[in-house]
Amino acid sequence: MNDWSRIAPQLLDATGETLYMVGVATVLTVLLGVPLGVLLTVTAPGALAPHPVLNRLLGLVVNLGRSLPFIILLVLVAPVTRGIVGTTIGSTATIVPLTIGAVPFLARLVETSLREVAHGKVEATLAMGARRRDVVRTVLLPEALPSLVAGVTVTVVALISYSAMAGAIGGGGLGDFAIRYGYQQFRTDITLVTVVLLLVVVQLLQWAGDRWARRLATH
Repeated sequence: MNDWSRIAPQLLDATGETLYMVGVATVLTVLLGVPLGVLLTVTAPGALAPHPVLNRLLGLVVNLGRSLPFIILLVLVAPVTRGIVGTTIGSTATIVPLTIGAVPFLARLVETSLREVAHGKVEATLAMGARRRDVVRTVLLPEALPSLVAGVTVTVVALISYSAMAGAIGGGGLGDFAIRYGYQQFRTDITLVTVVLLLVVVQLLQWAGDRWARRLATH
């Protein structure tokens, strides 16, 4: 029995939910992860504003956040999610653990990108009388921009993977769709279509991010 005419609209809705979750979580992750990565960089020993205690504390928090499997993080932050959103089910609720899981990931990528900036450029800017926060704004971030874009792209791809896992506990989106209509109903065709759709979305986003990073690198 061919019931794709009934399933197709729900697949479209699930795709929209995934894009919504990932889109909002990406914005929040960038807003939180980039400053955290900058703070990790500037407070490191020998950096612009060395603060060993703060740096170690931030590093510990980031490492703990990165080491937790996302499926466990979903359960651990459920009280936080309920407190913010009022529920732990659905695409909006999933944004909370998505963001919490992705911020440490992006922060490390930002830290790595900023450390690749030539130290001589930083010293030259300081020698000209620039303040430390001006060095971050005018040297570190602009010089590392192509690498930062690449890091955000990797983070978006990870968020798509996380959102699919969230579907296992009612998080909505394509992961939830694949489990309810594919796995639970023994519909291999639905599962395969969902997987292919996820792969297409990932490839498009990766292509767009890589192209943007290359364009920035050539300017």
